Amino acid sequence: MSIKNKSKGFSLVELVIVIVIIGIIAAIAVPRISRGAAGAGASGLRGDLYVLRNAIDLYAAEHNGAYPSGTDATFKLQMTIYSDDSGATNAVKDTTYKWGPYLVSVPALKVGEGANNGKGSNNTGPAALATVGWIYDPLNGKITANSGTAADDSTTLFTTY
Repeated sequence: MSIKNKSKGFSLVELVIVIVIIGIIAAIAVPRISRGAAGAGASGLRGDLYVLRNAIDLYAAEHNGAYPSGTDATFKLQMTIYSDDSGATNAVKDTTYKWGPYLVSVPALKVGEGANNGKGSNNTGPAALATVGWIYDPLNGKITANSGTAADDSTTLFTTY
């Protein structure tokens, strides 16, 4: 009786076939994943704008049509702690400071040149606008993204959201 030694393992042809299959799957999956990430930023921006605009509208409704202040620090306080009828703020709720808070925090911009920055006013000047994420007009309560970057469809700018 002769016993033959059989080698255990994969042949070179089997390994090449597996590597080719993995390459084909990667070529299909990678572009789909990158498109999903770009769409996530735009969706996050839409969601943040929806929340910010609703908070500003609620503030105006409770303050006799007056919008929050245009300065960055005052805007944040008026959105995140209690305020009175005139817009003065206090960390503790009482009979005078009965309105708010409208937000837990002002979100940072998620996309474009102003990403990860806070709010700025549209009357702060071009140099200051480079460091802010949101452009807010206290005269009419409008808030937009400070980004000249185009959205997913490459024709719509984030500033038009």
